[in-house]
Order: sequence, then C-alpha cells, then structure tokens
Amino acid sequence: MSDSFYRRYLPHYHPPDAIYFVTFRLAGSLPRQLIERLQQEYEQEERLLMQRFQGQSLDEERYRLHKKTFARYDAILDKAANGPRWLADPRLANIVAREIHALHPTHYTLLAYCIMSNHVHLLIDMQGISEPPRPASGQHCTPLSYALRLLKGRTARFCNEVLERSGPFWAQESYDHVVRDRKELKRIVAYIINNPVQAGLVEDADDWAFTYCAPDIVEQASAC
Repeated sequence: MSDSFYRRYLPHYHPPDAIYFVTFRLAGSLPRQLIERLQQEYEQEERLLMQRFQGQSLDEERYRLHKKTFARYDAILDKAANGPRWLADPRLANIVAREIHALHPTHYTLLAYCIMSNHVHLLIDMQGISEPPRPASGQHCTPLSYALRLLKGRTARFCNEVLERSGPFWAQESYDHVVRDRKELKRIVAYIINNPVQAGLVEDADDWAFTYCAPDIVEQASAC
C-alpha cells in the first residue's frame, strides 16, 4: 500500500476521499500491554498473509485483517471493567457531541456518532476535504488525522476543565476503518445505533441520549 497506510500501536489506512468509521477512547481505559498484544497479533497475521498473497489479493486480505482487528479492539472496550468512564457524565458527553458537530463541514462531513462511557464511535466522510497544513515537525498528517487531532485536543481541554484535572484525557491512539461500499455502510450505521444496547447500557437504542445519525445517512443505509 502507499504512504496512506501507516501505524503507531494500531494499523492505519488513510486513502483520500473516503468514509471512515473511527473509534477513540479515554486515556487509561485499556492497558498498554493489551494494545501492544493486539499490535503483535496483527503484525504476525499480516506476515503470514504476505507469505501467501500478493497484489490485489494481499490488499483484500489485509482489509479483512484490519476489520477483524477493529472488532477485537471494540469488543474489549465495550467490556472494559476498569479505567475511567468520564463520558458517562452528561456534561462531558455534551462537550464531545458539541465539538464533533463544530468540525462539520469544514474538516469532515458528519454522518453518525455514538458516545459511550469510555470511548466514541464516529462515522465521517472526508470527500472534498483539503489537505491540512504540514506541521513544522514535518510529521506525516492526513485530513483524517488532522481532524481527529483538533477534535481530541478541543474536547480534552474543555473536559479537563470540568473535571478540574490536568493530564491526558484521550488515549493517543485512535482506530479507523475505511468504509468501502453501501453494504458495509449499512452495517456500520446499524452498529453505531445499537452499540449501547449490545453493551447492555439500555434496552432500546432510542433511550441512549448520545447517538446521532444524519437523516440522509439513515436514508442511504435503508436503501441498501
């Protein structure tokens, strides 16, 4: 893959003009050892794929592996018994929701989100979003990573003020997944809406106050 594929603790693939399903979590919500284990498992499975496939077939298998790794990560977050759950506080969840909306439509087109007690699911469309300014450090930056940096920076500052604390609010790592077709878009919209139900937080998805879907995305998913 091109330089739009990179990783820190988890793999990232940022092709331009794509729709992304993103998950980011609170600092301390998962132990570093677990994240490192996920990375090691990913890299081990990726090496096996590279021995067996090449070209387009390798890209397809990598994509499936990326989805599987995301599913592992998300399931662990939903079941995490330890760590901060600051977003269960409506004051903080409202701050996050407000700032998610504030970056639409200049930094992304907002399609959907769900704010859980220790993490956030975000569905955004990056089509037509300009390349961000290159930072003085020269570090690789995509429109998606730039938008997430703004979002996490703003929400961290405001939420820490409410909590009267300092220090990291979000984990540095985020996990993002490219949505490739309408069928997958439908599945992800359904997942975002139903995540609080699947996590056992409410019995009816409509009872969760911090889920949002743009009307047109619901129509698109229903038409699939």
